[in-house]
This record gives sequence, C-alpha cells and structure tokens, in this order.
Amino acid sequence: MKIPLSWLKDYIDIDLSLEDLARTLTMVGLEVEEIQVVGLPLPENNGRQEFKFSGLHWDLDKFIVAQINEVLPHPDADRLTLCRLDDGTKELIVLTGAPNLFPYKGLGTLAQPLKVAYAREGAILYDGHKPGYELTKLKRTKIRGIESFSMVCSEKELGISDEHEGVIILDPNAPTGTPLSDYMGDAVYEVAILPNMIRDASLVGVARELSAVTGKTLKTPQRQVVSTGPKIEGLAAIEINDPSLNPHFVVGLIQGLEPKTSPYWVQRRLRLAGMRPINSIVDATNYVMLETGEPLHAFDYDVLVKRAGGKPPTIITRAARKGEILTTLDEVERKLDQDTILVCDTAGPLSLAGIMGGLESEVTEQTRNVLLEGASWNFINVRRTSSRLHLNSEAGYRFGRGVHPALASWAVDLCLERMAAWSGGTIAQGLVDNYPQPPVDPLVTISVQDVQRKLGVTLSAQQIAVILTRLEFTCKVDGDIVQAQTPPHRLDIGEGVIGKADLMEEIARIFSYNNIPETNLADELPPQRNNLELANEEKVKDLLAGLGLQEVITYRLTSIERETRAYLQGQTVDPENYVRLLNPIATERSVMRQSLLASVLEVLEKNSRIRERLAFFEIGSIFLTQADESLPDEPRKLVIGMSGKRINESWDLKNGDNLDFFDLKGILEKLLENLHLEGVIFQPTEHPSLHPGKSAQILVAQTPIGVLGELHPRVKQNYDLLTPAVYVAEIDLEVLLPLVPLRFESQPVSVFPPVLEDIAIIVEEGIPADKIEALIQQTGGKLLADVRLFDVYRGERIGTGKKSLAYSLTYQAQDHTIESGESTALRNKIVRRLERELGAVLRDN
Repeated sequence: MKIPLSWLKDYIDIDLSLEDLARTLTMVGLEVEEIQVVGLPLPENNGRQEFKFSGLHWDLDKFIVAQINEVLPHPDADRLTLCRLDDGTKELIVLTGAPNLFPYKGLGTLAQPLKVAYAREGAILYDGHKPGYELTKLKRTKIRGIESFSMVCSEKELGISDEHEGVIILDPNAPTGTPLSDYMGDAVYEVAILPNMIRDASLVGVARELSAVTGKTLKTPQRQVVSTGPKIEGLAAIEINDPSLNPHFVVGLIQGLEPKTSPYWVQRRLRLAGMRPINSIVDATNYVMLETGEPLHAFDYDVLVKRAGGKPPTIITRAARKGEILTTLDEVERKLDQDTILVCDTAGPLSLAGIMGGLESEVTEQTRNVLLEGASWNFINVRRTSSRLHLNSEAGYRFGRGVHPALASWAVDLCLERMAAWSGGTIAQGLVDNYPQPPVDPLVTISVQDVQRKLGVTLSAQQIAVILTRLEFTCKVDGDIVQAQTPPHRLDIGEGVIGKADLMEEIARIFSYNNIPETNLADELPPQRNNLELANEEKVKDLLAGLGLQEVITYRLTSIERETRAYLQGQTVDPENYVRLLNPIATERSVMRQSLLASVLEVLEKNSRIRERLAFFEIGSIFLTQADESLPDEPRKLVIGMSGKRINESWDLKNGDNLDFFDLKGILEKLLENLHLEGVIFQPTEHPSLHPGKSAQILVAQTPIGVLGELHPRVKQNYDLLTPAVYVAEIDLEVLLPLVPLRFESQPVSVFPPVLEDIAIIVEEGIPADKIEALIQQTGGKLLADVRLFDVYRGERIGTGKKSLAYSLTYQAQDHTIESGESTALRNKIVRRLERELGAVLRDN
C-alpha cells in the first residue's frame, strides 16, 4: 500500500525523519519497501542507506507556486497559448501547450487567477513527452518565434503521477510565490501489508500503529456536518438473506449533489496513493476507503427507484441464482454461479458483493442522488469469488482478508460528509443499518508471568495495560492480571490460548523487538529426537549432489495431459484416480501429480537447448487416492534424469562421449554403496516408459526398490528433447530408506601393502557380470579388498556365445603382509570356484 506522508500527518503529528519513520513502521510489522520522494529533499546517499529511495527534489528557488492572470492566444500557433504569469516577484509571459488552459484563452484578465506549479529556467524535472521518467533541464529557447525559458508543470514533470495531458491547477488558496516543496512536497511510503494486518491497509490504521509506538495522539476523523435532509426511513430498506455471509449492511442517502472535479489536494492524494481520480462522488468513496480501510460503493439512487417501479428501493443481499448475469463497472459481462454473493434489488443483481459494482447503477455525470453502501462480507467467499472470476479490486483485496463489520457505519458517515463538501447536496437524517450478526470481540486475560515467560522481559501489569491501551484495547488491571477487550476494528485476535499468544505479539511489537534482551532459556530443553527418515532423505540429496547431479524442485500441481506425455501413446490413465483441486489457479495446475518422472522430464526438456550436459534429480511426493479415505497417500519418490555429454566440452576436450546407461547405473551403485546397503542386484525388466532391453530393476536384499533405463524412443518423441538419448531412474524412497542401516562396519586403512593381480575368464554370454563379481567377493573373503571389472571382450578367438571378462583383484590384510604363496592360493581358489559353478575358463589357459 502507498502511504503519502502529508495525508498521514492528518491523523498523527510526525516529527521523525524520512528514514526514522520508515524504520519505525518496519519494526511494528509494516515493512517499508520503497520511499518515493515527491519534491522533498532526498537523503544523502552515503552508501549506508537502509531503505530504497526514488523521486525528484524540487529546488526551493526553481519550483514556485505561481498564478496565471490571463491566457493569451499564440500569434502563430493554435495549439499553444501565452500565459501572463505572476511568480510572486514579477510578471512573465510563459509559453505552454496545455489543453486544459484553452477554455481560458481570450477571456481577458481572469477574475479568479489560476494557481499553478511553475518551474523557472535551470530547473531539473522529468520530460513529460518521453516514455518513463527521464530528467531534463529547462533551457532558454525559441518556439514558433516566442522565447521560452520556463514552464507551467504537469504532474508527470514533477514526478507525482503519469498524468501529462494538462498542467496542474492548484486550489485557489495556494499562496503565490511560495516554494512548491513547502506547499505540497511529499513522500510516499510503499508498505507491505501482511494478511493478518489488513486492519492497517488504511491511513488511520497506519497512524494507529505509529500512535501506539510513539505515544503521539491519534486524531481519528469523525463526521462534523449535521444532516439537514429528510429522514431516511421509508426511502430505502435492506434485506439480508444469509448473515453468515453478510453480517452487516448499512446505507446512507445524499440528495441534490452534482459530480464535479475534486479539489486538487484530493486528486493529488489519490494519485500518490495509486488511485485514479474520477469525479467528486467516486473520489469520496475511494478517499474514505484509503482513510478508514472500509470499501464503500455509491449507487445512483434514481436508477434504483426506477428499477423498483417508482417506489423506494429495497437492497437485498443473496446468493446468485442459476444463469444470472451481471455487467460490472469494467464493462465485462460476468456469468455468476450459485456461490457468488450479490447485492441486488427487487429487479435483480446490482453488484458483486465486496468486489465490484454493476454498470447499470453506477454514478454518472447525470447523478443527483446517491445511495451509499457500507458493508462487511465473509472473507473466504469474497476471495473465492475474486479468484473464480479473475477479478481483482481494492475492495476485494481488503474484504478478502477480513474487514471488521463495525467499520461500515463510521465510514459511511465520513463519506457522506466528504460528498457534501465536494459535490454539494444535503445528507438524509440517519442511516438504514441492518446488523444481524455482530462479531464477538474477544476478552483475553494475560499475566505478568505470561509475558516474562514468553518474551523474556519483565513488565508490570500497568505497563502491559498501557501498551495495549495505545492499540485501543480496553484494559482492566487486577494485581498481576490484565484483562484486555479487543477493539471493534480487529478480527485477528483469537480467544483463549490463541488470544494470549496474539497479545504477546502485540506487546512485543510495541515494546520493540530491539528492547527485548538476550536471555538464556529458563526451561529445560526438550529431548532431542532425530528424524531418521528426514536425515536419510537429506543424505541421499547430499550424495547425489556429490556425484555431480543437480537437484530440481517442480510443482506438485499439474494436469493429466502433461502427465500422460511420460507414457507410450495408447496408454491411458484414469482421471478419477487423480486428486483434483476445487479451485485451480490455472488449467495446467488442476490436479496433484501422480508421476515424479513426468515432472523431471519437463525440466530436461526446458534445459536441453541451453546445456550440453543434463544431470538432474528430484525427491518429492506423489499423490494417490485411497478408497474410503478423504486424504491421498503421499509416497516419496526419487527420480534421476540424465542426458547429453558425459563431460562438458572445453578448449582441451572436443566431441566428448555422450552419457549412457552405465553412467546412470554407476551413480546408483555409488549411491547405494554410500548408504551402506548390501545385496544390491540389477536385473533386466520391462517398464512402459523405458526402452525394451535397456532397462533394469534394482533390488536390495531381494526387495525391489526401483527401475532404471533408457527412456523409450516413443515416449521421448512426446518431449522436445534435442539430445540423442535420455536415461532415467525412479526409486521408491518409502521402500529404500527403511533399508538403510542405523550402523555399519568400517575398516581402518591397512598399513600393509596390497597385492594387485588381474585375471581374465571366459564365460557364457548370458551370465551377468555382477553374479561373477559376487562369487569372486564371496570366495576371496576378507583378504580380497577390491574387485573391479576393467575389460569385456567378444570375438571369434574365444568362440561364439562367449565373452571374456577381465577383473582387477586387490588383496590386502589388516594384520600382515600377504606373501606370494598366499595370494596365489587365494587366486586359484577363486578360479576353481568360477570353473565349478559357472563353467568359467581362465583365458590364459
């Protein structure tokens, strides 16, 4: 929210610097994201600025309040005028092309001079004719034969807004000759409003927080004008069909007003706050909304009477009926569903409750009587309706987070006064006020001991009461106990234990977090229990990252169409098995995913054009519906996706090999080895998304934990992948992680020298290498420190249907040096067993 400093000062006296005020707001929970200076001096940039500043300083000697006494025609240009201007020191002729001065051209000396913002020669300001905000310096020049050296300014040239079609015409009481910065210099604070602090999405709300923390008096605005019109009874009525959705509705009536251009100070404040001025009636509703936090809506009363057949209108709040349509103020025809709450009359819908008004009953230039609405709405319903209709508004922003029902009457009273002041008219006596469901403002009890225990500060009950009273809580002190009644503008204070925690937060904010001392924890520390599953999951991530893979995190929301890309064409998935969102943010995010593989393949697709080597992994849940269960099962999966070059090319490495099946297998072997899992077996298998003959199942101690292989070529065609082949693995972590041992044996590095030996054996083609390696390991026992396959040979020399496997063997003992005879005996034992059980033949024989 944008907070103009000059407007904020209407409600509290502020003597803090720009930076100190920003720091104070941030410390009470209203984080200042940026400060836009509009005319005031910018703080010195000493390299240590705590906040982001932007904007333009109006030099005191260069920017002046001036008055135009006469608008003369240009002798040689119809679109230019010459202004006889008084800057407080002398009268000048100033050239301008502002179209809003044309109506005054040729009228002679003006009975009421026009007060304007005037920039003298040498002034630095924004160029009003270039896009964006580009600074320029006023220099003396000739335009169509007339010398020009200064200018009357538009809002864009001064950095107030983007408006540059006409010059600023100030209010008649602006003092001629006064430096413009002194008259209307300002600063705008861009403040982030947290959802639970929506009460502060208003000038009064921000001022209330400052009042509490600084001790300055809050000047709450109240209506001063006395109603002189007829009594409102009998001129309008209200019916509320569901108080749970509309707990409060109030209307006021003002007659005989006329839409005008609002006073310039009102327009300037609205623009600085980010809103576009429209006319004096609509501006009043927006002004009071920004002032109080209560959105309002103005109906053309005469339109309502006409719709009611000439009778006083009855305002009805109800759910939309099937097939109802409403054209909103943005001229969009909207089809309504039965969950949408409407403001209606007896003829049909008038507006979307809490979001936007309808076009038919809007205020126009012909409006002379206004029925002003103030209400409160169920914030969940407003938020859902706004999301469903893709319709955002300032009213929906506030009502969608919760506005206290008690604010409605106060805001309507204030707005009627603003309308009367800016548009004329008489205010009808009284309000039509229907308040069927007032909220319960919690009464919360808190003690000195509670504050001491939770915050670590010692405050007396009286000090606690003073802090809460500054926030407009009504407090009663009884010894060390404080009873605090929640003020009727807050919906964020709970009851019981929650309410007590809420008050703790309020005390800490206002006392200041900086004043809370560092203390040791007084209570006994709770027992530290390790989350073994989480620890193992994090270990898997660390190991994979150490093996050169990069972790990715993808959306858990997807669509069925996106998931089916990971399957062969013709394979179908049952849409009924998916967990569906009732109110998805987009069609491509309408269901919870059932395949982590599909998510990782999308990441590979997006990166295949920009990287030579792709090696990703993701750990996350999938969501499977369960019969007779309201919540889905959420098993965790690990998916690895690899493609492209084995090593990125560099100046000394060109045309490197591509990744293959064994790169992926090696990574999985290392992962399982570092998890200290034994009995790991890879065996051929079939999988619908993997290439036949190039896929394997992974087993640990005879338990299947996942699959790996090359992505099926027809599945690969479903993705825009430039790489020749894609290799993926999918592991069920719900099966894998429980197999990870709590403890494992480790061997110290032996101080005795190893014996290195190679053997090559010839076996049948169908015997897997891991079976041979397991037999070698088993036979070698503790003296066999390492086995490594380093060569595979097939050829006529060893016969058809045969293969030669060469292994490097490392013998090493922990307690002695292995002699040649001992290593030879062990080697012969291994060879004999291979011959006996596998029919292997030593190749050198």
